[in-house]
Amino acid sequence: MKAFILSDPGAADMLQLSDVEKPMIQPDQVLVQIKAISINPVDAKSRAGKGVYGRLKEIKPLILGWDISGIVSEVGTEVTDFKVGDEVFGMVNFPGHGRAYAEYVAAPASHLALKPDNISHEEAAAATLAALTAYQGLVQQAKVQAGQKVLIHAAAGGVGHFAVQIAKHLGAHVTGTSSAANKDLVLKLGADAHIDYRSVKFEEVVNDLDFVLETIGGDQIDRSLEVVKKGGTMISIPSGLSEQITEKAKAKDINGFFFLVQSSGEDMKIIAEWLEKGILKAHLSKTYSFEQMFEAHKHVETGRTVGKVVVVL
Repeated sequence: MKAFILSDPGAADMLQLSDVEKPMIQPDQVLVQIKAISINPVDAKSRAGKGVYGRLKEIKPLILGWDISGIVSEVGTEVTDFKVGDEVFGMVNFPGHGRAYAEYVAAPASHLALKPDNISHEEAAAATLAALTAYQGLVQQAKVQAGQKVLIHAAAGGVGHFAVQIAKHLGAHVTGTSSAANKDLVLKLGADAHIDYRSVKFEEVVNDLDFVLETIGGDQIDRSLEVVKKGGTMISIPSGLSEQITEKAKAKDINGFFFLVQSSGEDMKIIAEWLEKGILKAHLSKTYSFEQMFEAHKHVETGRTVGKVVVVL
């Protein structure tokens, strides 16, 4: 089968299209013929030697990628939830070796859910790592409740655009930051208010927030702490919270912590249900062919992606 292999970290052209053996499945796995793959910032960072590369660097051959949608072609002897021919999607083995940049992936059945019939493989692949991050962060970690005041940074981005929709579904009052060009999208996603981060300092217009999803890092972490009320929560996903900021959050009686998404078929089933009901919708920024993997990575590296970048096979 065809797969993109990373022999050494570096620029996008370090991903080499190669012929490798089709994977053999374990009793608890299914073999998925891939139809679509989602590309995330962590993909590009890991390819460059950052992200989760440190966990994976000894693996040969190293095949990046975690977000998949496709068709089950083989079923392990212990698998009861899926059968050959089922359309499935999920985030596979994150933060371990996902092997998603390939024509076939051996995926733990416990990391997958059935793809809703009313969405495409492209939309399904897009609603995996980013949607899971938003779901696990808002629902499981922060336990966002109806009536709470929520701020979502980079609200038009991959995680952000799902977070706005989920926060709104939970009944929160949602403010989203983005450039002015993406204001209409953020409001269409369900945000109650929009802040153009280029012309307005968010800390000057919002305060006393119950929850902030911080998706950018740097000084934005420190600034975000200023607008969270006592007993509130701030989650940072890109670079983690330094010990100093964690202490600062504690001093302000704020729950401030770094959060890393985990693969979960049970959570994917909830996301599948929300996609089917129209509660969640993936916004596709651009779709690339499998052979255009370099271009997809370069697109994500701009840091200006609206919604999600997807590769199709």
